[in-house]
Amino acid sequence: MKRTLQKTLIYMILTVGALFILIPFIWMISTSLKPSNEVLIMPPKFIPSKLIWENYKIALEAAPFNTYFKNSIIVTVSVTAGEIITTILAAFAFSRINFKGRDLIFTILIATMMVPGEVLTIPNFVTLSKLGWIDSYKALIIPWCASIYSIYLLKQHFMSIPDELYNAAKIDGCSDFKFLWTIMVPLAKPAIVTLIILKVISSWNSFFWPLIVTNSKEMRTLPLALSAFTDEFGTEYNVLMAATNIIVLPVIIFYTILQKHIISGVSKAGIKG
Repeated sequence: MKRTLQKTLIYMILTVGALFILIPFIWMISTSLKPSNEVLIMPPKFIPSKLIWENYKIALEAAPFNTYFKNSIIVTVSVTAGEIITTILAAFAFSRINFKGRDLIFTILIATMMVPGEVLTIPNFVTLSKLGWIDSYKALIIPWCASIYSIYLLKQHFMSIPDELYNAAKIDGCSDFKFLWTIMVPLAKPAIVTLIILKVISSWNSFFWPLIVTNSKEMRTLPLALSAFTDEFGTEYNVLMAATNIIVLPVIIFYTILQKHIISGVSKAGIKG
């Protein structure tokens, strides 16, 4: 009886928490289907008196979504692939290869995580400007092809793989590169999938960086399309929410399909031996 009550209480708490998380999404969907005169009405109405599906048509016509969508896919795929490659190689080096200063270098890298990203915005922008990369794919992709957090997460996962497996492979004549790609990467699949999911979501939703390194519509990504619905006369919130739903939908689908790997990857990252 006691265990039943505990489980019931836990499920009730989780349900309430889920509702708090879902309310903003429900409100976003509701607002995207409202006529303009009901968007800011008080008291607020969750259910529109009339469903205005035309808001989605207006949103798609207000900005060059085809170009933004193409750019978002190119940037997201390139950044994710670049980060995964650098992360796997760096994590293997820090977890399996003994070289002078390894622990010191890793400690310094971890320490950089305490530096706020906003502090690096101006130096990074100046560097890219001097290289002539502003308003190009290089500015959108290359600065984000490495992540200290990802290296740390995957390093911890690699360290959970027994040393005996590595030693046995070396005795059999297996090179470090072959051991990495044929043994360690398959065993670390949950952690790698977790990193892919997190990077895809982060890159797809990135707004600030593309805003400052792009000048033309031809190079801008989907989140920047939201600025098309705000002008000197105000904001069309119903159309803005329709555009937001269009942008968020691919990420929700992607996350829903692969969400189980996040818990598996993160839970194993802190286990060693």
